[in-house]
Amino acid sequence: MGITAIITAILSLFAGIGIFLIACQMMSTNLESASSNKLKSLFSKASGSKLLGVGIGTVGTAAIQSSGATTVMTIGFVNAGIISLAQAATIIYGANIGTTVTAQIVAMGMFGGNTISTSVIFSAFVGLGAFIALFAHKDIWKKVGGIFSGFGMLFVGLCLMSDSMSDFAAMESVKTFLASISNPVVLVLVGALLTAIIQSSSVMTSIALAMVVAGLINIDQGIFMTMGSNIGSCVVAIIAGVTSGRNAKRTALIHLFFNVSGVVIFLILEGFLWLITSGHFTYGLLFGQWFPGVPQIQLAMFHTVFNVCTVIIMLPLTNLLVSFVCKLVPDDANPIDPDAPHCYFIDDNLLQTPPVALQQTKLEIMNMAAIAKENFDRALQIICTMDFTEEPIFKKREAELNYLNQAIVDFVVKLSEKRQLSQHDRQYISTTYRSVRDLERVGDYAENIVEYADSLRAENQHFSKNAVEEIQHLRSLISALYEEVMDTYENDDFSALARANLLEDQIDDLSRAMEDNHISRLSEGVCTPSVGAQYLSLATNAERIADHFINVAKTIKSYSEQNV
Repeated sequence: MGITAIITAILSLFAGIGIFLIACQMMSTNLESASSNKLKSLFSKASGSKLLGVGIGTVGTAAIQSSGATTVMTIGFVNAGIISLAQAATIIYGANIGTTVTAQIVAMGMFGGNTISTSVIFSAFVGLGAFIALFAHKDIWKKVGGIFSGFGMLFVGLCLMSDSMSDFAAMESVKTFLASISNPVVLVLVGALLTAIIQSSSVMTSIALAMVVAGLINIDQGIFMTMGSNIGSCVVAIIAGVTSGRNAKRTALIHLFFNVSGVVIFLILEGFLWLITSGHFTYGLLFGQWFPGVPQIQLAMFHTVFNVCTVIIMLPLTNLLVSFVCKLVPDDANPIDPDAPHCYFIDDNLLQTPPVALQQTKLEIMNMAAIAKENFDRALQIICTMDFTEEPIFKKREAELNYLNQAIVDFVVKLSEKRQLSQHDRQYISTTYRSVRDLERVGDYAENIVEYADSLRAENQHFSKNAVEEIQHLRSLISALYEEVMDTYENDDFSALARANLLEDQIDDLSRAMEDNHISRLSEGVCTPSVGAQYLSLATNAERIADHFINVAKTIKSYSEQNV
């Protein structure tokens, strides 16, 4: 074979790998985006049940076609404190099973013979998806088109890789070289290294499948390289864990130890069976007997059996594994103050899955709103009762609001740079800046109210009974408005916004009535001018708080109307 043919084969291989990687990303992005709500709900159900965690990891990974994305997403949830380390471990176990779906799909695409190749049939999905995306008006159908196109591109890439492998198979020197690599450990290391470079175990497994079918390597060599790909796939998680918190590092180590343990167990088991059968047992021989004449199915089925068996072996040992990694990555001698301001739902690792990160951002903003409302209530309680017992809690929560204001904006800026987001998602992101600013202002006005209380305390003054009753009435109206606003924000329920607008009108009327009533009390000598000044300022601040809350709902309404 000439130099031109060799270069062509190498370029075809690189082209196939590139198309396959883009296809995986394309499918993953559109599947994540189309199912982000269900995906988030799925992960939030990870509880004390280990089997449920495995099932969630399996279904989630099969759905988005990326064990790397599932693992990094899991690290993000652990780092944000949404799931425990043990729950994360079981989800990662399931992710290893879910990723075998890709190998099974690729193996199915390698059938053909004298009929139309299944790879060609599946490749036609590129055109189908392109037509759907081109002529669709709704965002969901554009995503469906992207999913179909990504699915088809998997097989376009596979065809290029298979053709290049057939060219390499015609070179005796290449076949001789590959045949000389028979050491299982070396093959495992080769598979791990190539996967670490490509950063996709699915691509590595597909390359191994193409090599086996082309006759470049035998089934046993393919099996060991596939086992190595499991170890190489840990690189993504390790990178994510190193740059994150302590539990994220532990999660990455769990992923590494789990995959390495599976490989070691299977290598030892084959070595033992090979010895007792005097060299008449290998996994290749076993799966060759189970699935004769179809090497692609033999390798794909081994990949699935290997991961399922590893999960069965390691699942009862999860608590021990968690304890072990906790000893390897111990808590600091001077731990971070758990009461220090922090995010509750967002973490930079979630940026690897933008649609899920978007959902988490919405939850974080709703959490910020709850903190702001809670502090407003606390401020009114302080000034009405002149009991400053909760003032330290108020200051702590105000510091938290200031922290969230900056943290959410920083996170959203990073999220907005992700190309995987749809136009609909980007429009929502544009609303978050104003929503966060409005909620931060609620906190500032609540802080003003506590300062008014401090002034009253310094003068040994307090509000009259009638004034307190009016404030409590105002508080109840703002609480009702807040509930309607959050209903609008969470569920896009604009009937709730209509009710909130009516409540805002009542709050405006009440704040004006409070001014009139204050003047009457002042003329009657019930209150002093200095107390009255604080009272009027409170009424004004409370009315502005209501405005900022309703701004959040109005922004969402404006955003939703753009997407009708």
